[in-house]
Amino acid sequence: MTVLLVPYHLDERLPDDEFPVVADRVVTKDLPEGTFWARAADLYALVGDAVATADRPTVVTADCTVAIGVVAGLQRQGIEPSIIWFDAHGDLHTSTSSASGYPGGMVLRTLLGDGDPAIAAATALSPVPPERVTLVDARDLDGPEVDYLADSPITHATVETATAPEGPIYLHIDLDVIDADAVPGLRYPVTPGPAPDQIRDAALRILATGRVAAMTIACTWHPGSDTPIAVRKLIDELITAAS
Repeated sequence: MTVLLVPYHLDERLPDDEFPVVADRVVTKDLPEGTFWARAADLYALVGDAVATADRPTVVTADCTVAIGVVAGLQRQGIEPSIIWFDAHGDLHTSTSSASGYPGGMVLRTLLGDGDPAIAAATALSPVPPERVTLVDARDLDGPEVDYLADSPITHATVETATAPEGPIYLHIDLDVIDADAVPGLRYPVTPGPAPDQIRDAALRILATGRVAAMTIACTWHPGSDTPIAVRKLIDELITAAS
């Protein structure tokens, strides 16, 4: 198992010590000028390269958008994974449905093929069929996301009912899925929610299948907070189980 650190929130480079992990490799890139998606495309392509050459990578980062590079990298290995996506939010917006324009709220929809086409071209990402996606928790959904899920074959599960599909799996865990009272400093806190132990137990059930081809842990908190201390034990347990 390889631990890859991608120390970015969107296109902002963060200090490595904001992340409570010891990485085998740190993936960074001097980003060009331009819009966010144009700037990020080169970074995600590099993440795809790293994942494509890694053994069962765990990717640690500061937001969910890096998942684009992770899935693209698995596809380059010939792996077509199902996705299990733990998050307090749906991340199912498009650029037209999002009121905030926050790219992290569009990433799962991008993996489904409805995102910026330049990202798919830069990373060689192929759309993931929605019937291969399980969205876990997502207790804070906007109206357009509710409408989209109503007509989608995506499975929307609770933390307690989330189960592993057949075949290879990409496990994505945004730590804001945890009750915000237990994880201080989150960028987009939502409470109430599941406890850290509930997330650990659900993730360990999935990792125990031995079919998780890659895992992402999104450390979605503001830099300079005490959050790394609060979640270090959970992250250590997840990485140990993935190894």
